Amino acid sequence: MNPRESEKGRNARAAEIYELLIAEHPDARCALVHSSPFELAVATILSAQCTDTRVNKVTPELFRRYPGPAEMAAARPEEMEEAIRSTGFFRNKARSLLQMSAALVANHGGEVPRTMEELTALPGIGRKTANVILGNAFGIDLGVVVDTHVKRLSRRMGLTSASTPVKIERDLMEIFPRRHWTMLAHVLIWHGRRHCKARTPLCHQCPVSHLCPSSSV
Repeated sequence: MNPRESEKGRNARAAEIYELLIAEHPDARCALVHSSPFELAVATILSAQCTDTRVNKVTPELFRRYPGPAEMAAARPEEMEEAIRSTGFFRNKARSLLQMSAALVANHGGEVPRTMEELTALPGIGRKTANVILGNAFGIDLGVVVDTHVKRLSRRMGLTSASTPVKIERDLMEIFPRRHWTMLAHVLIWHGRRHCKARTPLCHQCPVSHLCPSSSV
């Protein structure tokens, strides 16, 4: 963040950035295909160190074989590992999925809970995954999902100078109103994929280049 920029000026700039990105990416949404909170939880766990595209290729058959927590909890570990092998880190992910599913059955009647505390108590679910589930499955804005795109863009745009997801999330939550927290992550992620790329940002195509201190234009 620019130490010379006032809080009022930063907030006004952030609000304009948000509106321009919403207009630029009206199709921004959660890219993980799901039809229930449980499916979203599974897909989000699988998405660690893996592309959403790859996850979406794996989950249709996975959900056909294991349509709910009870079925997934009863799966044999080696069968689960083989089913998700292509997503990487499949042994750890399989263990998380089996343990999470068992916990849902044992402690939540097979339903995905709606609180941060209950979600993060589940195996394989941290704050980032919980934010994804709460915001996209339940429409509850409790935080901002900070992935590599959100981290890169929020720093480039001078919305934070922090380097850790926890501190970046805190800064973004202070700048943007709660009602925008879930969609903020979506538009930043989509903008990062389409324009503000890691190695070669397309500043000449960026609708917020005039508001970005890192712009090369």
